[in-house]
Amino acid sequence: MNMKKILIMMMALLLFIPTMAMAAGEKSQPTVSTPAADLRSTLDQLLSEHYVLAVMSMTKKFDGAEDAEQVQAALNQNAKDMTPAIESVYGKDGAAQFEEIFLAHNSYTDSLVEAAKSGDENARKEAEAEVQEFVDELSAFLGTATEGNLPEAAAKEALRAHEDDVMKTFDLYTEGKYEEAYTAMREGYARMFTISKALSTAIVAQMPEKFENTKADTPAAELRSNLNMLASEHFALAAISMQKGFDGAEDYDFATWAEDMHTADFKAAIVSIYGEEGGAQFEKVWQSEHITAQADLAAAAAQGDEEGIKAAKESLGMFSEDFGAFLGAATEENLPTADAQAAVKGHEDTVISTFDSYAAKDYDAAYTSFREGYAYMYGVGEALGGAIVKQMPDKFMAENMPSDMPKTGMGGAADNQSLNIMLAALAGIAALTGAIVFRKKAMNK
Repeated sequence: MNMKKILIMMMALLLFIPTMAMAAGEKSQPTVSTPAADLRSTLDQLLSEHYVLAVMSMTKKFDGAEDAEQVQAALNQNAKDMTPAIESVYGKDGAAQFEEIFLAHNSYTDSLVEAAKSGDENARKEAEAEVQEFVDELSAFLGTATEGNLPEAAAKEALRAHEDDVMKTFDLYTEGKYEEAYTAMREGYARMFTISKALSTAIVAQMPEKFENTKADTPAAELRSNLNMLASEHFALAAISMQKGFDGAEDYDFATWAEDMHTADFKAAIVSIYGEEGGAQFEKVWQSEHITAQADLAAAAAQGDEEGIKAAKESLGMFSEDFGAFLGAATEENLPTADAQAAVKGHEDTVISTFDSYAAKDYDAAYTSFREGYAYMYGVGEALGGAIVKQMPDKFMAENMPSDMPKTGMGGAADNQSLNIMLAALAGIAALTGAIVFRKKAMNK
């Protein structure tokens, strides 16, 4: 089986691909797979990964972690990986200018960390001035490059908000206010998807023919981006919490709390439509065979408990097998059981590989695996979004864009907007998930 097919199946499984068949009809259908939506998805991935790695880099440097250097290297490589995307739009000169500005700002975090460790207020002010210089420089570049389709003032507002998110999360972490720190981290993470929407929409508006006159802000593209956010945040939080558990870190309970909040987003949506029983069925499988098993693996590895490690990995294998078999039956093998099981296993393999390398102190391998696993999750938007749009085309026609969808603007209201985006996406997922949950129940009678 080719890797692309496994990726697609995996992403669909993680967020419960719908089972109810729906006639396509004679009219043309909307789609999540367009040049504009692809651009937005690429920016979703690169910008959100930048945020995760920036926060990880700063907190690890503050803690004096052994892997701080490797996280910084991953952060720098993320910046370099943006170059091909920019070059494809603005050519080599534009890409070189962007990389020079963006890559340089990764080093500013060192000054912020040192100021925090020393308590030197003057050093902090100097570091903040460097950050503001980056905000001014990049916003001017974006305003010019997009020929004003993304105004410099709007770019500056968004970039300033992003930098504030990073510093707020870091400051709360250094103060030991971990619940607030993880709350801020999740809010800042969600903001990156608002930024990628604004930037991709501006680029597409600037050069519509290059993107075949498709748009980055259609209802279908919106769904794909929402699912990008949910899937990749799951992977990032899993990797972070497993490291924290293995290290016995002070903030471990709060890292797992953030995971629980992510899980609760799913459960709440399901309960709101299908009641407590449907929500309990979802939570039991997702939590016990997946989230809890990952925590058990980290704890067992920390204790050198080989039997515990084996049991946890078997549980993760069971998760792959059970959901693969269940989804195959629920979809009447339109999603073949064997393919689904292989795809889920592929995701779990990246989680385990990232953790095992970290536990073995092979940090180069750990962050190579982390970046691969993070990228792996981005099949979800296209796969699941495509399935939902194909089943319910009328709901995703351009003229059906909900009036409460977030605007393209990149202002400071992104925190509340992002929560609404997530809940809207989850509600749609829950509606489709319920059919699976209760079909399984009926099959087991």
